[in-house]
Amino acid sequence: MSAIAGNPATDAMSARANSPAPRRGRAEGASEDPDPPERQRAVETEIRAAGIDRPLTLGVAIAIPEPHASALTGWRRRIGDPQADLIWPHVTLLPPTPVEPIRIGVIEDHLAAAAASRPPFVMHLSGTGTFRPVSPVVFIQVARGLSDCEMLEKVIRRGPLQRHLDFPYHPHVTVAQDVSGEALDLVYDGLSGFLARFAVERFTLFERHPDGKWLPRSEFALGA
Repeated sequence: MSAIAGNPATDAMSARANSPAPRRGRAEGASEDPDPPERQRAVETEIRAAGIDRPLTLGVAIAIPEPHASALTGWRRRIGDPQADLIWPHVTLLPPTPVEPIRIGVIEDHLAAAAASRPPFVMHLSGTGTFRPVSPVVFIQVARGLSDCEMLEKVIRRGPLQRHLDFPYHPHVTVAQDVSGEALDLVYDGLSGFLARFAVERFTLFERHPDGKWLPRSEFALGA
């Protein structure tokens, strides 16, 4: 997935060029390389070397590709949404979740297996919706790919990422939050005719940095 901070277009290209290839699930019967104990020791060594002693906040999401991402970020900037330049437009598969750094290796293995268990699919976004009055949020609706997201969410939110959700899972793309009612109305009406269709071939593990920006950590190819 592309980077989710700063200028969407330039950050997207930069992150894509410098990010590692998507992780793939291990084929049945294939040997593990490295084996789990060796990998765990490697992770522990890396964590100690980096001086990380705080929990990490991770999230899993499907990135919205260009040119749609820049259009949606532009609207968030226009209405003064404080999240506009902190997070790339996305469909959440796992909300912000604190984890111990030592668990990263186990989590990435789990996500690789989850991705391998589900095939790529087509996503169709169409028009706006809102969680008002329960929550002051406006979002782009997922018209196709809803069930695919729900099945992905189920295989991701288990094992080392098992957690309780505050609300039932509802795939969507947030385009306004923490803004005035007038701003919510503006983006709701302005994006009511929004349409986008694209193939979803991967999802991304994100990490929230101390400055509030969400940056990609690993990508995972579907069906691999």
